[in-house]
Order: sequence, then structure tokens, then C-alpha cells
Amino acid sequence: MLVRHHFSRGWKGQAHRHPHEQLVYVVTGCIQFYGGGKTVDLRAGDSLIVEGDVEHQATALVDSEVLDIFVPYRSEYAQ
Repeated sequence: MLVRHHFSRGWKGQAHRHPHEQLVYVVTGCIQFYGGGKTVDLRAGDSLIVEGDVEHQATALVDSEVLDIFVPYRSEYAQ
């Protein structure tokens, strides 16, 4: 499942975890990502994989567009 997010500078998501594996790809902007005890800054073109059940959180350092790919499908994102 592919989910597109637009984050305004200063947006901060809550720390959370889910059973799904997740690929995070930054299309534009820059986010700070915390997961698995590490914090990294991701810029346009950067990506990483979040294993299932790993607590993680993101903060938008500037206006950003991010694509998240989840396996398996996340029904709570369905419209």
C-alpha cells in the first residue's frame, strides 16, 4: 500500500508502532526520523525501511512530501 503525506515545517508525528513493514521515501524536503534507537535526517531522494513492531516517529524540518509503502495493506488508511 502506497500512502502520500504532505507535512508542514514543524509537524511532529506521535511515536508509534505497527505490525506492518514500512518503506519511507522522501520526495521533497527534509524530515528527522527516529526509529530503533537511532535518529537520522532524511532529505529528498533518501529512503529507509522500518521493520514491523519497531517504535518510530518523524518530524518535518521543512515542508516535505513523503511516500510510505506498507506491507501488508493498512485498512485504517483506506478511503
